[in-house]
Amino acid sequence: MTRLRQPSARTGTPHPVPPQRPDDPARRNQKMMRWFIGIAAAIVALGVFTVAALFMTGQRGGAGLFDRPVANPADNLPDLAKLCPPPSDVPERQRAEAPPPPPGPRTVDADAGISYAAYGAPWEPWDQVWSGGTLNVTYRIGQHFITERGSLGDGYHASILSGSVPATVNDAMVVDLECTGRLVAADVRTEYYYQPNEMELLLDEERVIGGLSAWVTKFRLTFDRPGLRAKDELAAVVLVDVGRPEAAILYVSIPGTHREWDRIVDETIDSIRPA
Repeated sequence: MTRLRQPSARTGTPHPVPPQRPDDPARRNQKMMRWFIGIAAAIVALGVFTVAALFMTGQRGGAGLFDRPVANPADNLPDLAKLCPPPSDVPERQRAEAPPPPPGPRTVDADAGISYAAYGAPWEPWDQVWSGGTLNVTYRIGQHFITERGSLGDGYHASILSGSVPATVNDAMVVDLECTGRLVAADVRTEYYYQPNEMELLLDEERVIGGLSAWVTKFRLTFDRPGLRAKDELAAVVLVDVGRPEAAILYVSIPGTHREWDRIVDETIDSIRPA
């Protein structure tokens, strides 16, 4: 607070004191009314300002107008869309007319939007749910058979499995096939195979399969796991653009102990059709 200055002695001729006016009650009342109105207006203005300030800053218990956290749209994107945003310079792909499927039984994955060839014994319907890895691709549909049991829990599998994964932003239908296809293949290698392993890349390309655009990654992994007879495995991961925000995934794997089934990797890929 600023200290009040003390009055100082003054010198010189004193000024005459003006005569006092007689008291006018009406004039005094008007003056007091103006004071009351001014004070009331100031109180109202202060109240409005205070409420507005509390609302804007959130001090009244909720989020304020200006300090309310704004959701970052990138935080709500699927993992694949964050890592592989849809390209802006690629026109939306047009689905070609699908050729008739090869003859024989088929596996239909309506949720993923694809169907593909099915096989007889020793292949059996897939009765499990595999979900893991960074991308959390869930495989619910397909076929398999156990190639060896030993001390491997439920055994080591040959498999033909399908699922889907969100791969675009909102309702966009353009998928970066190369980026997403390679990421899903890398996720499979990390999640479903013993580490360390070495990879021989056999195929890594975009193709049109059954009228659908797809990215095909085919590879052979070698590994050495105590108690496991298989030392290598032929595998393929196909990411298919089915015209939805979710891309379809086909995963085929044949352990090296059953190379007589290697042929079905290419057969199953070529048999993909929209469902």
